[in-house]
Amino acid sequence: MTLLNTDTIHQLLIVDLEATCWDDRPQTVEVMEVIEFGLALAAPNGEILTSHSQLVNPTINPVLSDFCRQLTGIDPGLVAMAPDFAQATELLDVWLAGKEYQAWASWGQYDFNQIRVEQSRHGCAPTFFAKPHINLKALWQEKTGKKRRSGLGSALLSLGLDFEGQQHRGEDDARNIARILPSLVP
Repeated sequence: MTLLNTDTIHQLLIVDLEATCWDDRPQTVEVMEVIEFGLALAAPNGEILTSHSQLVNPTINPVLSDFCRQLTGIDPGLVAMAPDFAQATELLDVWLAGKEYQAWASWGQYDFNQIRVEQSRHGCAPTFFAKPHINLKALWQEKTGKKRRSGLGSALLSLGLDFEGQQHRGEDDARNIARILPSLVP
């Protein structure tokens, strides 16, 4: 793996998912469901061109746990009124129409794996899923040599940056991930 190649990547779609979660049972992509897509379209220098949040109504576990509500701050009433996964991906595709980006990225592999499971479960995925995926956490770990304490908050702090917005909200997380990009370009 190498740093972000600015010769081929001029704009990057950063994706951060929030999903159903509990504090009293296992958390795996097979049992979790997306409740929010957070997106930030950014240049490699960290400039955020635009960002977006799309809530999703989960179908297997439609009632958010108290733990999930407290962690994400997502209003369960808004999630209950949100479109299901298939409809949400259509809305994401509409929002992304005409936007140029060469790849999509996330902090770690979780987001890719969750979308892959949702694609199998629902028979669809957002169009960005067909583009190359970049694991920015892996790039960060390779560059810094840090395997431990390589969460988003720790990475920001090591760059002298405070988290902006609300942690565990997809759009805010995606925007903060974009702020790390300058440290990952040659």
